[in-house]
Amino acid sequence: MPESTIDLELEKKEILKRYRSLLKSCRRMMDKNDRLMIRKAFDLALQSHSDMRRKSGEPYIYHPIAVAQIAVTEIGLGPTSVVCALLHDVVEDTEITQEDIRVMFGEKVAKIIDGLTKISGVFDHTSSLQAENFRKMLLTLSDDVRVILIKLADRLHNMRTLDSMRRDKQLKIASETLYLYAPLAHRLGLNAIKTEMEDLGLKYTEPEIYEEINKKLLETQRERNRYINKFSLPIINALTDAGLKYDIKGRAKSIKSIRDKMKKQEVPFEEIYDIFAIRLIIKCPLEKEKAECWRAYSIVTDFYHPNPDRLRDWVSTPKANGYESLHTTVMGPEGKWVEVQIRTERMNEIAEKGYAAHWKYKSATSETALDEWIQKIREMLEKPETNALDFLDDFKLNLFSEEIFVFTPRGELKTLPANATVLDLAYEIHTHVGNKCIAAKINNKLVSLSHHLNSGDQVEVLTSNKQKPHEEWLNMVVTAKAKSKIKEALKVEKRFKSDEGKEMLYKRLHQLGVSTSKGNLEKIRAFFDAPTFIDLYYHVAIGVIPVKSIRDAINSDNTVKVKSHSPKTELKTLEQIVSKVRGKSDLLVIGEDVDKINYKISSCCNPIPGDDVFGFVTLNEGIQIHRVNCPKATELMSNFAYRVVKAKWTNQKQISFLAGIRVTGTDEMGIVNNITKIISDELNVNMRSISFDTNDGIFEGAIMVFVNDTNHLTDLMKKLKKVGGVLSVTRVDSN
Repeated sequence: MPESTIDLELEKKEILKRYRSLLKSCRRMMDKNDRLMIRKAFDLALQSHSDMRRKSGEPYIYHPIAVAQIAVTEIGLGPTSVVCALLHDVVEDTEITQEDIRVMFGEKVAKIIDGLTKISGVFDHTSSLQAENFRKMLLTLSDDVRVILIKLADRLHNMRTLDSMRRDKQLKIASETLYLYAPLAHRLGLNAIKTEMEDLGLKYTEPEIYEEINKKLLETQRERNRYINKFSLPIINALTDAGLKYDIKGRAKSIKSIRDKMKKQEVPFEEIYDIFAIRLIIKCPLEKEKAECWRAYSIVTDFYHPNPDRLRDWVSTPKANGYESLHTTVMGPEGKWVEVQIRTERMNEIAEKGYAAHWKYKSATSETALDEWIQKIREMLEKPETNALDFLDDFKLNLFSEEIFVFTPRGELKTLPANATVLDLAYEIHTHVGNKCIAAKINNKLVSLSHHLNSGDQVEVLTSNKQKPHEEWLNMVVTAKAKSKIKEALKVEKRFKSDEGKEMLYKRLHQLGVSTSKGNLEKIRAFFDAPTFIDLYYHVAIGVIPVKSIRDAINSDNTVKVKSHSPKTELKTLEQIVSKVRGKSDLLVIGEDVDKINYKISSCCNPIPGDDVFGFVTLNEGIQIHRVNCPKATELMSNFAYRVVKAKWTNQKQISFLAGIRVTGTDEMGIVNNITKIISDELNVNMRSISFDTNDGIFEGAIMVFVNDTNHLTDLMKKLKKVGGVLSVTRVDSN
């Protein structure tokens, strides 16, 4: 934005207005010293960022003020965090040093700023080692959880102001947010922030779907409010008569959760029954919370029949992120299912503000599951995996998973993620128990290591000193702790075996009269294509490389080298491959230069012309073309942004692409014939395969067809929907 068009005086007034609003937000929690410290931080940030502007053209200082505002009002952090939020970009972006911060603001603030500065490269627009950086970010969790909380506030504001960024940057930042930041907010109990991050993530990764659901929510808002009032009226009267103090609210579910349900259930917006939920917030002292929640539940179910399969009691047993609430789904007026959430004011604050609120109420409770989770993270980080992506996958497994509760023989309660096995529980008890686990007794019945546990199981883990971890165990567990400990044990075992293999190899070389010099060992390693010497020795020990074959390596050539590739297939760095593909335009045009550029349509999402797509550079398979809403897209764009190539389609109609269609309906006479007739009559559409299955008068068909683009496919699907008896026609991702 040109300097001449900027009203600097107006901007100064706006900056002061925002700063005063921030002070007002934290007025209750700060004393005179805090106010002086915040003012000093604001002045330093204002001076340091005075010449900087955001992509939107706004003064950069708007951003740190907004991050501080989120930290106070939406996370519930105090004055120290406000100071750190105001200064979070100062050390990285200006000449102010870490030592300057320490002198001006003290050790505590300096430590948090140091954590924020160290992770400033996490998920920046150029970083390629995303997983490694994320692990570094989690290391700061060991020092002060406020580092992560301020980082989440920073990311939330970036998501709220993403409109001014380029489309490819929007996609990358939104994908990272969906992939890791939203799950992390969820795990720290920041439900409101997690929900907003998910919705904003969907807004930029699937804008058309976001707008469609948002529009329908607005269109049905009046009708929804009318129904909520009708549902609530008898409950309100009964709660008042019972002498309970309460608030009752009706709220629409998040756009992302509605989208996920539509996708999972393969139904349109109109067929999602629980678009909204009723929240009942009870006002009562701590010692009466549980009783009052169940009293309110009793009143609700006096009027509406509950679904026995949909009762969730997180009041008696809170979730690991501190969440407490009683959820039930009841049959409301007009035959509609309605979810009712019952909680107290304290529980509601913890549900919305997560860790900060949990800390506020900590004196009222003992060490919670959230403290235990943070301790587990610290344990995981003490011995991080050499492969950062493995660590990241293991960590992510435990962010969003639902939980189950099982009991030890002594009645001790253990919390595990859904789908956890006997082996997961064994490692949860102790590493030694996991390593020696052979089976378990569930309710006195013998089961195997891989048996999946259910809530309420009483489990006795059986061990044997002869047992040791095996490679296949990694496929039996879901917890990060179990995976980490199994890999650790396998690594120790591999090293032990490799020592045996080394002795065997040296003995064989001695028999052959060959020196064990480093040069000779390198030739042998290269001959057998072993990645490292440890792998070479290990393969000798377990018989993958027979000792007798060592002679072949020696006799083949005294100057054995790694086979060189011909110039045609010579491997280049990923950067070189990407650069060659991108060229000057930084854009891959699909359908052109097929001979020059090796690309293929990804089978995981089967993109076709008209889909919003991107290219992903692989080492061995050229470039894979994925849809932007592919299930793998967020992971690829988050962890391997440097391999992502912008892509668009040409208008070459003669190219056909494979797409899948699922058709469901009532099994009427001749319906399959009618469907196939429409497809065969459609110009330029060929079927590759068709299969139909019927059950109790309902049929489901899967059809693979070749089409030109999304418009072609949409037209075909519209025609199929008009066939008598057809209930739904949806596109499927994979063949």
